[in-house]
Amino acid sequence: MTVATTKRPTALAIWLIFAGVVGLIAAFTLTMDDIRSLEDDTFNPACNFSPIFQCSANLESWQGSAFGFPNPLIGLVCWMAPIVVGMAILSGARFSKWFWALYAIGHTLAFGFVCWLVFQSIFRIGTLCPWCMVTWIVTIPSFYAVVLHAVRIGAIPLGRGGRKLADTLMGWLPLLVTVSFLIIAIAAVIRLDLFSSLLG
Repeated sequence: MTVATTKRPTALAIWLIFAGVVGLIAAFTLTMDDIRSLEDDTFNPACNFSPIFQCSANLESWQGSAFGFPNPLIGLVCWMAPIVVGMAILSGARFSKWFWALYAIGHTLAFGFVCWLVFQSIFRIGTLCPWCMVTWIVTIPSFYAVVLHAVRIGAIPLGRGGRKLADTLMGWLPLLVTVSFLIIAIAAVIRLDLFSSLLG
């Protein structure tokens, strides 16, 4: 029998809408910059601030089209989901556990892809794309929030202990996100020598 969640996760819904809108803006801007770059070889995206902070190198790299087409197109499609889910929750929808399990899998795949892009950007391409970083900033918290919610309501069957731990970790979500961002920042500072770049 399908069991629906009984408590409306309003805070999560509001975050999902916010993240979806921000993600869409980033994806749309990167898509437009990519199109203009193809149309005009001399086009310089507004996000090209320096040799390290720029979008062009990422868009033009093979990593920028990991699946054979520009990565921002993935964002244009996928960032609609959090907005729809968030609006549905605020409208009173109650999603079944199987939905939250599948939704958590989707966010896990997105998180894994972002982790790969972070590594490629810092350790292979050697640049930090501002709009890409905006995407990282909303994807990582969304992953933690959705997966923890799915675990604590039993959509991901990890037992009573797992549900209790997920419920506790949900309260520590800001710390989890902060630590994740710090790891990325430290890697970027060390690998890209950001201090010298900013001071120079």
